[in-house]
Amino acid sequence: MSANATLSMHARFAKEVAKFPADQAQSAVMACLAIVQQELGYVSTDSEREVAAYLGMAPMAVHEVTTFYNMYNQKPCGKYKLNVCTNLPCQLRDGAVALKHLEHKLGIHMGETTPDGLFTLQQSECLGACADSPVMLVNDRTMCSFMSNDKLDQLIDSLKSVSAT
Repeated sequence: MSANATLSMHARFAKEVAKFPADQAQSAVMACLAIVQQELGYVSTDSEREVAAYLGMAPMAVHEVTTFYNMYNQKPCGKYKLNVCTNLPCQLRDGAVALKHLEHKLGIHMGETTPDGLFTLQQSECLGACADSPVMLVNDRTMCSFMSNDKLDQLIDSLKSVSAT
């Protein structure tokens, strides 16, 4: 990463840290990790160390945050990250079926990215919409509910067509 990019990220870190009392800079860890991910596309171990140094934290403490939340990518992802809820309530309402359908349709297994770099498929813990299962989250932003196989096919086809234009 260039020195200018690092300075830009550090300026953004400073804005987040300023939201907390001076002795609680570590409270900005999640926001700083989100900034890293926006800038780089994922949170590497080097960037975890950079956040830790900036916030005065142990690198392991930052790594624990990165690995606890599935919104932080620990390696480069496809253009579309698909998180399918496989927690027990969704399992009981076809969450695992939805995940298997996507694995088959995309030709990849959970945790993998399609060869064209378009899709990364992940399982997710509770997304907080158990009554709407099966549910999934696209790019950590868009919740999709009641995802039957037909709706999953439509979503994938739609995302492919948007990417083709």
